[in-house]
Amino acid sequence: MKAENGNKRETRFFRVSEENFDDILDKAAEIIKRGGTVAFPTETVYGLGADGLDPDAVRKIFKAKERPPGNPLSLLVHSREDLGKVAKNVPEKAFRLMDAFWPGPLTIVLEKSDIVPEITSGNLPSIGLRMPDHRIPLELVKRAGTPLAAPSANLSGKPSPSLAAHVLADLAGRIDVIIDGGGTTIGLESTVIDMTVEPPVVLRLGAVGIDELENVIGKVRPTYMGAEAKDGEAISEKQAGQKYSHYTPDTQVVLVEGERKNVSEKIGTLLENYLLEGKKVGLLLSNETAGFFASEGLSAHGCFLLGPREEPEEAARKLFEGLRTLDAKSLDVILADGSFNPSGLGAALLNRLREAASIRHAV
Repeated sequence: MKAENGNKRETRFFRVSEENFDDILDKAAEIIKRGGTVAFPTETVYGLGADGLDPDAVRKIFKAKERPPGNPLSLLVHSREDLGKVAKNVPEKAFRLMDAFWPGPLTIVLEKSDIVPEITSGNLPSIGLRMPDHRIPLELVKRAGTPLAAPSANLSGKPSPSLAAHVLADLAGRIDVIIDGGGTTIGLESTVIDMTVEPPVVLRLGAVGIDELENVIGKVRPTYMGAEAKDGEAISEKQAGQKYSHYTPDTQVVLVEGERKNVSEKIGTLLENYLLEGKKVGLLLSNETAGFFASEGLSAHGCFLLGPREEPEEAARKLFEGLRTLDAKSLDVILADGSFNPSGLGAALLNRLREAASIRHAV
């Protein structure tokens, strides 16, 4: 499949299989070597990769995503040996995290070496590094022979892509290649921890939770939105340093959090009110909350089920797909269910829902 977008570049689309794996990965690696851009799946979300040590190639990522300048990227590496090229003064705690969580959904921010371009690091003295737990990006890094700058493969400000179709919708005609390797297994971006400070700072929450990090390296300080500050109050967007918008559909998202029965009742009340106002409403719900609505005889313009409340892993895999699906229905508002179990990956799920919402109700 080939995609065209006006006078922009042609985007080649490859669906990978065991039979064509080597051929596609070799072609994609050659494109990386020539300074091109390739989108591919990881275990977290789809990434948009280019040679992270080539400033001109990295600029193509910013242009394709319409990403604000100065917004740092992270690098994907193939092995621990790659660290010596791009990082220096690596603390012992960082190696402990690598032992525990690499390959996997943890990005570790370290002091960068001089070889890393300023555009890649956002003019910062540090760089985020991750070894993904997915065959395609690992092989692409290995065959291209360079760390890949690889933010999520979406237009900046849009929900991250968990399917190749999401990448195609956002970036067709803007990048060189999309590799379709199926759906992502986690569905949310990696946890990011800054190891250049003490105690280490968790900048973004993903599949690796605070408790897991502290079990390996001791005390860490969370600074992402919705985390608990020392005084017990939730950290705000301003405190979390949210310089740029993320996870935001065009449709307004209203999130309801709190006691589960209260959440269902509040969403039901909001739904009735919006429908009486003549608004088109979408629902992003747990299975249990959807059951409550069925018993109440309520209806909506669109409904996307994320899964059981006690299985946030399923909801995390489906979240960005749900936001994109409902956003495509020309709705006025999306009512989002915040009643999922907040433990484990559920904490990251709720963080992303808070990021997406412009209005939040606590009940």
